[in-house]
Amino acid sequence: MNYILFDDKSWDNLLPLTFTRPVCEVRSGILTIKEKWEKHLNVKMSYFTQEYLQVKYKLNIEEENILISGSVIPNTGLLKDLENLNLNEALVKNNKIIAVKLDQQSVSNFDYTDINKYNKKDYTKDIIEITWPWDIFRLNGENIKSDFNLLTKDRKSAKLSTTNNVLGKEDIFIEEGAKIEFAILNADTGPIYIGKDTEIMENSVIRGPFALCDHSVLKISAKIYGPTTIGPYSKVGGEINNSVIFGYSNKAHDGFLGNSVIGEWCNLGADTNNSNLKNNYAEVRVWNYEKERFIQTGLQFCGLIMGDHSKCAINTMFNTGKVVGVNANIFGEGFPRNFVPSFSWGGAHGFTVYGINKAFEVAEKVMERRNIKLDEVEKNIIKEIFERTSKYRLF
Repeated sequence: MNYILFDDKSWDNLLPLTFTRPVCEVRSGILTIKEKWEKHLNVKMSYFTQEYLQVKYKLNIEEENILISGSVIPNTGLLKDLENLNLNEALVKNNKIIAVKLDQQSVSNFDYTDINKYNKKDYTKDIIEITWPWDIFRLNGENIKSDFNLLTKDRKSAKLSTTNNVLGKEDIFIEEGAKIEFAILNADTGPIYIGKDTEIMENSVIRGPFALCDHSVLKISAKIYGPTTIGPYSKVGGEINNSVIFGYSNKAHDGFLGNSVIGEWCNLGADTNNSNLKNNYAEVRVWNYEKERFIQTGLQFCGLIMGDHSKCAINTMFNTGKVVGVNANIFGEGFPRNFVPSFSWGGAHGFTVYGINKAFEVAEKVMERRNIKLDEVEKNIIKEIFERTSKYRLF
């Protein structure tokens, strides 16, 4: 069977994080949503996404195809129901298509909003979905636990050095090539997963659930409160609580990051801090691109949402529920406004447009450090985002 992960309304609501990726490329837990599905099904999957992203994220169509919402986290019950789908039949929950089985011709005309086009089969079991940016950290603990079980089943962890202080050793898994010395790891509060070729430097303190993905570094005396995920090829220090860094991003110095989501290719300057709780303890509101206004999150704790390629200078301060777009560059004293549009240059004193050529120049330098080239496909995606977000840059 050919499996395809499709974008639905969640793509709009997960902006700015999804400006640069399909929904299924969002990381929550140890793995991205797509990686979770591929591990469960033991297949390679393709994407049905926005037209400008489809050039990078390819679509593969075969005679029979099962399309699955990219916002849905796989579980054993759902996997069994997928096997029993007939052609033109859709699993539907809360008036949303969870999955549908289509022939080759029908895939090209697929519209997730046209539910009545298909033979509906109500899905009555519970599912977990990533539909809002704050779901990424809110559900991170549950997703770390399920990913931990998926990745470590019937496997043996690499040995942990005796220089470390450890609680809950049976819930710690170390991949080959990881270096950990003189750290404190407490897995009594949740599992701890340490990926390949990672390093945890001396005096770091970690409370699970926690995931340090492949090739990432936890710097000296880092303080990590779970549930927290550090994606691949990242460098992290300071204090972090219940946050997710997608990958290829740095928060290398002291400063607090809490209840936050940071995209790829971001850099938080030394002593950057974010607030995750309002002084009056009120429910946090954040900017929503689909509604083009601030909306309630239902949360008392919600910090920073930052899109790919954005940067901030030393001593930057972020208010509760801050949303920063793609390719923003923030600096200066004071709190910037709570919605920073993509390609913004400045801070509390005001913003100007961060030009596309300058953005290319910086991205090329940053990506070269990870031996990745900013090719024409990536540039065209960035150009499209620049155009799509121009209406927000009324400086």
